[in-house]
Amino acid sequence: MSDENSKPDTGTPETAAKLAETLAAEPARQGEAADAAAPETVEAAPDAAALQAEIADLKDRLLRVAAEMENTRKRAERDKADASRYAAANFARDMLQVSDNLRRAVATLKDDEREGAAESVKAMIEGVEMTERQLLSIFERHGIREITPQPGERFDPNLHEAMFEVPGTEHPAGAVVHVLEGGYLIGERLLRAARVGVAKSEGAEKGANVDTTA
Repeated sequence: MSDENSKPDTGTPETAAKLAETLAAEPARQGEAADAAAPETVEAAPDAAALQAEIADLKDRLLRVAAEMENTRKRAERDKADASRYAAANFARDMLQVSDNLRRAVATLKDDEREGAAESVKAMIEGVEMTERQLLSIFERHGIREITPQPGERFDPNLHEAMFEVPGTEHPAGAVVHVLEGGYLIGERLLRAARVGVAKSEGAEKGANVDTTA
């Protein structure tokens, strides 16, 4: 009796036909459900790619901003250092005249005159020389150094200023012959050009053989 109850009740032929149609349509419905879910997966892929591209763009912008800020910081530090280094340029340029006068004062005294001078005069001369050396030491400590050329050196328009030409010298045309006033640099900048006289080429017009342009 239990076996008869466990068998599906197909009922009438019409019922059996409907059951067959239902079973046949089931795979089709499952396929439609899968097709309906597929577009969501396909649409999700472009969103992920766009997100990755946006992240990469933001990262690139961040790196550019960081690099620009670092360059700005370095420029600010460099400008600050330059301002500190060259702030006293005008004062130092004026002090060069003091150094020139001290040097001229010592140079005017001949050796024999110095030997025959009184002890007080000798002490004064030594004091002037000591003052000049101390001033030059202070210049050096603050990055100011002398660039006075030696006779025979080639004229450099970036460092020297030609005041006159000297004909009939043993030096080649354009070479420094005489130094009127020493030159100085402060850091890497020209504080004062050395004022010099240069050798003139025989038969050349004045100034034709010397390049005085920087």
